[in-house]
Amino acid sequence: MTLQGKNALVTGGSRGIGRACAESLAAEGAHITVVDVLACDETVDAISAAGGTARQMHCDVSDEDSVLAVFEKHFAGSCQLDVLVHCAGVIHERALLDTPIGEFDRVIAINLRGTFLVGREALRCMSKTGSGCVILTASDMAYCGRETFSPYVASKHGVMGLVRSWAIEFAPSINVNALCPGPIDTVMLDAENMSPEWREKEMNIPLQRFGRPEEIAHMVTFLCGEGGAYITGQGIGVNGGSVMA
Repeated sequence: MTLQGKNALVTGGSRGIGRACAESLAAEGAHITVVDVLACDETVDAISAAGGTARQMHCDVSDEDSVLAVFEKHFAGSCQLDVLVHCAGVIHERALLDTPIGEFDRVIAINLRGTFLVGREALRCMSKTGSGCVILTASDMAYCGRETFSPYVASKHGVMGLVRSWAIEFAPSINVNALCPGPIDTVMLDAENMSPEWREKEMNIPLQRFGRPEEIAHMVTFLCGEGGAYITGQGIGVNGGSVMA
């Protein structure tokens, strides 16, 4: 197990990509702290049933006090945090002219402000121990525009800006990368709730299917292991060919 005894923090871990990443890291021997605005009982129970160790804590990543509370409770003493996988986020589809400022603010607060807050505190811990791996979640849309998704696209472009800046600032001891998933079969990307235009675009990819959360998790464990040792500052597309950057 490549992460035996390591400590990993996974946000957005109640379901979907976050849950898959938490379970995959635990299977590699990591001790998991999983946080979400939703209860993570199922994730923690699944990890425990498989012989791993996990704990959970409620956290609104867009709220600084909530983020600080997680780090104060779980990492303030030793600051021993080896891996951050930040998956918390929301998606938004609406024509620009129909988008109220409150919805724009919400998307940016969760997807970009939340990434900044969690990443800042994780890097504060890792910089004290001199090692670590940070994996943020961007999107295939971070490389292109998409009509009716401008707040979401802007937030994910911003995440890539953080990745590239932090990768330089904290090299060579800490690796910072982003995953750029394409359409993944999760509750957040529920085909039943997608507009016909959105659904058509998402299926118009070379592999002609939605990805699975486990396929994202496999890349996460790769980046956290020896295979990812020389990778930093990158946005890695796990997207079925939806974007070829």
